[in-house]
Amino acid sequence: MHSCILHLGTNEGAKATNLELAEMMISSRIGSIERSSKLYTTAPWGNTDQDDFLNIAMICQTNLSAEDILSEIHIIESKLGRIRNEKWGSRIIDIDIIFYDEEIIKNPDLIIPHPHLTNRNFVLTPLMDICPEYMHPELQKTVSELYTLCTDKSEVNQYND
Repeated sequence: MHSCILHLGTNEGAKATNLELAEMMISSRIGSIERSSKLYTTAPWGNTDQDDFLNIAMICQTNLSAEDILSEIHIIESKLGRIRNEKWGSRIIDIDIIFYDEEIIKNPDLIIPHPHLTNRNFVLTPLMDICPEYMHPELQKTVSELYTLCTDKSEVNQYND
């Protein structure tokens, strides 16, 4: 079994429902969800002229390779209505692989650990809920240390529906 840490975000439609549907599809297509973070609301990152995001992180146990997980993620995103037309644009669902075991993967379609995780509070805050002591295999710093060192001062607020 492999451990895969995912980060999900949505800022279109019924956001909490989008995440619930994605979570169900992840469970059936990728593997069992061992732990999930709280839900967080955050301002958009990159392109700021859009609605706020709802974010969650989760740890999955899977038999799939990282490349197969990426393929399944694209299927899930497509089934939920994601259209990829603008970088950092509005989206019904976005699922990123943050970590896969302790592997470092660098190929044209997949980079693990996620290359931007150290610069994004909206990723690090949910990770603090589920894996603060997880060691970044390249930087040799824990998620907790990366969170402390992060220079992104964007607000990340716990979601209360």
